[in-house]
Amino acid sequence: MQYPLPLRIFKFGGASVKDAAAIRNLVRIVQEHGSSSQLLIVVSAMGKTTNALEEVYQLAQAGQDYSEPLAAICDFHQRVAQELAVTGGADDPLEGPPTLTNLLEQVQDKLSTLTAGEFDKQYDQIVSFGELLATLIVAQALGAHWLDCRPLLRTDHTWREGRVDWPTTERNLRATLPEALSRGPVVTQGFLGGTASGYTTTLGREGSDYTAAIFAYCLGAESVTIWKDVAGLLNADPKIFADTVRYPEVSYQETIEMAYYGASVIHPKTIKPLAVRRIPLLVKSFLDPAAEGTRIHDCRHGLLAPAFIRKTSQCLISFESKDLTFISEENLEVIFGALAHVRLKIHLMQNSAISFSVCTDFSAYRLEKLLETLRGQFTIHYNTGLELYTIKNYDAASIRRLTEGQELLLEQRTRQTFQFVCRAPENVPDRLL
Repeated sequence: MQYPLPLRIFKFGGASVKDAAAIRNLVRIVQEHGSSSQLLIVVSAMGKTTNALEEVYQLAQAGQDYSEPLAAICDFHQRVAQELAVTGGADDPLEGPPTLTNLLEQVQDKLSTLTAGEFDKQYDQIVSFGELLATLIVAQALGAHWLDCRPLLRTDHTWREGRVDWPTTERNLRATLPEALSRGPVVTQGFLGGTASGYTTTLGREGSDYTAAIFAYCLGAESVTIWKDVAGLLNADPKIFADTVRYPEVSYQETIEMAYYGASVIHPKTIKPLAVRRIPLLVKSFLDPAAEGTRIHDCRHGLLAPAFIRKTSQCLISFESKDLTFISEENLEVIFGALAHVRLKIHLMQNSAISFSVCTDFSAYRLEKLLETLRGQFTIHYNTGLELYTIKNYDAASIRRLTEGQELLLEQRTRQTFQFVCRAPENVPDRLL
C-alpha cells in the first residue's frame, strides 16, 4: 500500500497518558516527532484504569457495592478532560463517536445488567472502556480523528485473549484507514478487538503493543514506535534490578525469546507480525524523546548482556499418579488438555518418574477449575505466592547474583537460559538485585 508520506505507528501506554500533564507531553512528542509522516496513534487505558475497572467488575460479579470505585473512575476521566479543556468528544465524520459522558453511562448500564456465567466474556465488555475513554480524551487533545477499532480488528470469541482474523482485519483496515490518515493523525485503541457478532474482545493484558503490530502488518507501516518510561529495551526492569544495560539494537529472534519469558517492555505477540514484513520496532522514552532508544529489527549481533526477567504471582503445581505408576505420555496428554481448557499458561515444566510440575500465573478461579477436573486422576500439590526468574544469556556470575540466599523450589537450564522458581520475599518492590 502506497502513502503520500511514510506511515508510522506510535503506541502510548498507560504511564504515558496517566494524567493531563502526561497527555500534554504526548501532544508535544507527536508534534515534534510525528509531523513528517502519516501517523496512527495507538493508546492504552490511562494509568491504572484497567486495574480499577477489573476491581469494579469483580465487585459487580460478587453482588457487592461498586459505586465508589466506579465513581472514582468517572471523576478521574472527567477531571483530566477538564484540565485539558476538552469536552471528551471527538469530531470524526467516518464514525459518530460517543462522548465521554456517553461512555461512562454505558459502563454503568452494562454493570447493572450482568448475568450469571460467562465471566470472561463480560469482563471484556467492561474492562474495554478504559481504552475507549482514554482515546476520546487524547484524540481531542491532539485535534485528531478518533477511530473505534472494534468493528475493524476482527477476532474470534476467545474472550480476554482474542485470536485475530488476519484476512478480515487486513481488508477492514485497508478499506478504512488510508482516507482517514490522509486528513491527519488518527487515534485508536490498543488491547481491543471485536467479533463478527459485535461483541468486544480484548487481546490479553498489555496487548496494546500487539495492536500496534497488527495495524503495522495490515497497513504496511514504515515503523512502529513504542513510547515507554525507560530508555529503551533494557536487560532488566530498573525498578527491581540495579545497573541495567540498554540494548542499542536487538534482533527479532532475541526479542521474541525475551518477551516469551516475560520481559515487560514488549508484549509476547508483538514481534512476529513485524518480523514477517520486516517492520522495525523502536522502543523510546517519552521522558527523553530525543534519546536513541532501541531498534528491534532484522540484524545480527554478538552475545548480549544477560537479561534478567521476573514474573510474580506464580503458582507451582505438581501432579502425581495415584497408583505410583510412571508419568506417561497418556498422563501428560490429560494434564495438558486440562491446562489448556482452563487457560492456564505454562511458563516452566519439569517431570520426574512419578510426578510432573508446571509453573503458571496464579488465578484462584482457574486453579480451582483445574483441581475439579484432575483431582480424581492425580494427587495434586501446589504452592502460591511464588516468583519465576529467567536469566537469558546467563553466566556463572549472573546465576549467583539471583540465586544467592533464595530457596529454589525448581530450577532448569538450557544452553542459554536459566530459570528457577522461588518463594516471594517480603518487600520485593524495595529490593534491588
